[in-house]
Amino acid sequence: MAALSAASVLLCAAVPSAQAADTGEVAAFLQDAMNELRFEQVLDLAPPASPQARTLAGVVDKDAQTAADYARLFAAAVDPKPIVQQPQLDVTVLELDRRGRPVSSGTVLMSPQYPNGIAVPVDQNFHTDQVRYRQWDDAGWYANQGKGTIDIVPGRENAPIDFMLPYPASVLKLMVTFGVLRLVDKGEIKLDDTYAYQPTTLSSLCGGPTSNTIGAYMDASITSSSNAGTCALVKLLHDRGAVDELNQTFQDLGLETMQLKNTNPANGGRWSNPVTMSSLDTAKLLALVNGVPGTAWTAPNGKPVTGEVLSATSRQVFKKLLDEQGFNDMLSTTNRCGSTYPAAGIPQRVNSRWVAADGTVTVEGLKFGQDVRPCNKQAQVTFGHKTGWVGNSGADAGIVRSLPGKAGRHYVVVAITNLGTQYVDANRPATEPGIYPVAFTEKLAKLGAAIDRYEAAWYARRNVK
Repeated sequence: MAALSAASVLLCAAVPSAQAADTGEVAAFLQDAMNELRFEQVLDLAPPASPQARTLAGVVDKDAQTAADYARLFAAAVDPKPIVQQPQLDVTVLELDRRGRPVSSGTVLMSPQYPNGIAVPVDQNFHTDQVRYRQWDDAGWYANQGKGTIDIVPGRENAPIDFMLPYPASVLKLMVTFGVLRLVDKGEIKLDDTYAYQPTTLSSLCGGPTSNTIGAYMDASITSSSNAGTCALVKLLHDRGAVDELNQTFQDLGLETMQLKNTNPANGGRWSNPVTMSSLDTAKLLALVNGVPGTAWTAPNGKPVTGEVLSATSRQVFKKLLDEQGFNDMLSTTNRCGSTYPAAGIPQRVNSRWVAADGTVTVEGLKFGQDVRPCNKQAQVTFGHKTGWVGNSGADAGIVRSLPGKAGRHYVVVAITNLGTQYVDANRPATEPGIYPVAFTEKLAKLGAAIDRYEAAWYARRNVK
């Protein structure tokens, strides 16, 4: 990205020690960096009243469209228009010490109401009651200037900040995996159990009957973002009567915006706007998955929250799946190593699982076409993460840790936005035949790179223990 402003440079040069960490520091940097990237400059391939917009209207299973579906739909968009208003972005950086304990954080929201971004106040438990979170409304984002009408967390009518959470797309699979691993920890299921997925009604999102181990479904859900595999796991949760309990568990952990609601017990589908996740709560969930010694924070109900909400074995399973993510193409773009577009993001190492003999990455038949070995040699970090996209949602959430011998950093980063596949940069080149199209504006990769540089500089200057 372009050079950071003087304010950003000063922030990088004057970061306090971990003991004196102030959530305002990273939030101020984040707000500054987001403003400099000018997200309002993206183009809309499905502007209001266009044929593409009419096709996307009223979709129930928001993730049912494939990359090829979107490519065909948007290929006909011969006259993309500037986005009609400031995009909706919800971004959190949660900074961790060497042992994984949260030490500071920053959350910035950007929307038509907050075109320059607004930092979210949090308390010592990395919790906020200062935001009236609203459920995403596809049509309402255009018709109501980005204002939602359905409250996610009750009792926030007088909160000073009002924000409509973007739909999380496939990042919702983090909630599903967490729920399944909770059942494993209770001894109700095992990962090597075979589950016969038998939907009683069919959905374009989920497909037909299948049979596989629970572990295999989970692997496909996280590493290659299989919708069919995730539908099987959601139906499994319904079969076990575990969905309401999962949603209550999130409430008990103080993660009030995390709700796996309105999914269909008949097939595990119907992923739609009642499924909600804020970036702050998602970051805190990932901190628990990463592992927190002792008490991570105290929930609003007064109970201490610890990393033992998942067993050590389940946490290792979860982290291994995140580390084997195949789609490194939003906050990180290493799958397209060496390309002039999109810009480089978080300098992560691509897991060898996806790297062919010629160095290129192919995920479930989707070819990225670039030799990633040079970027792997220069990698600074691991990024165990989950991406997600639909037409009007682009999301990425994961845990960053420095590789041995590289500049230290340890943090969780989450970006949940409405900048999905229908929004592109004016300078985006045509996609080569046979190559998986770039799914996101490169501004998100530039944001990822800026955050990582900031974290490396901050980690070097504070007394991390």
